[in-house]
Amino acid sequence: MPRSNVRNTPYRMKLTGSRSAKLSVKSLVSILDLNEADIDLLLRRADAPSPHGSLQGKQVALLFYENSTRTYNSFQTAVHQLNGTVCGFSGVEGTSVLKGESLHDTIKMFENYADLIVLRHPNDGAARWAADISSVPVINAGDGQNEHPTQTLLDLFAIKKTQGRLDNLKVALVGDLKYGRTVRSLSQALSLYPGNTLYLVNPPFLPLPEPLKQWLREKGVKIEERGSLEEVMSLADICYVTRIQKERMSGVDEFLRVEDSYRLTRRHLTGVKANLKVLHPLPRVKEIAVEVDSTPYAHYFAQARGGVQVRRALLELIAGRGD
Repeated sequence: MPRSNVRNTPYRMKLTGSRSAKLSVKSLVSILDLNEADIDLLLRRADAPSPHGSLQGKQVALLFYENSTRTYNSFQTAVHQLNGTVCGFSGVEGTSVLKGESLHDTIKMFENYADLIVLRHPNDGAARWAADISSVPVINAGDGQNEHPTQTLLDLFAIKKTQGRLDNLKVALVGDLKYGRTVRSLSQALSLYPGNTLYLVNPPFLPLPEPLKQWLREKGVKIEERGSLEEVMSLADICYVTRIQKERMSGVDEFLRVEDSYRLTRRHLTGVKANLKVLHPLPRVKEIAVEVDSTPYAHYFAQARGGVQVRRALLELIAGRGD
């Protein structure tokens, strides 16, 4: 049976204060571009009714050099809900990129078409470079193995909705912690809040990079490295599972040795905290068994649903007229 938790109380975020509040940044490239006040404003705005037509007459360029399902479509949906329009591409097939057009020239072209650019690119640092040369705001929708700040915002939204706080949490990060940009951004975001503990559960060849672990410790985050899910599930408030990326490994045998060791099943949910929620940035492959979906701990599809709310709030605050 789940153990009780005194912090497991219903939570509803309310937007308070003036709607004239603004973010401290023009563009969003890294989650660390935001301070606590920015994140609080975004999460509150995400949970509030949206002003009708706040992007009326504005256009957002979605420039996705890599294919995307959730991020691309949630941004597109958010723009439409705000009565804005979109241009751009999802995947480079059929674009001038295949003719050799540089990122520089693509950005300079689309800044003439759009009021804001949302960029996904396979190269680390591409979003920062684009923001530096663009005359319109840029939102990073994922740059290589580096960061994915809008995913982190919807992760934080899910955590605060289910836990009622972003501090003094015990968070298990499970799977590929070396290459996963969502893990990098989330761990950095949690460093902004006091008292958080991260349990790292990963194959030995896919650890969270040592410089990042050291940086997190210096920021006051407690880091504990564990060898298996069994060691952390009874401790965690949040279990954040990521896909082990087969394509990053040296061979199939290496992947087969570890894939089931980092697979969450119903048996792992015995004796967990009542407030535990299992999150996943998606897509899921085998790392969470389908049998977990029907448990009260599964929150990954609700987490994804919040992506439209969070990205709509971000678009409002960066490009909207009603902020």
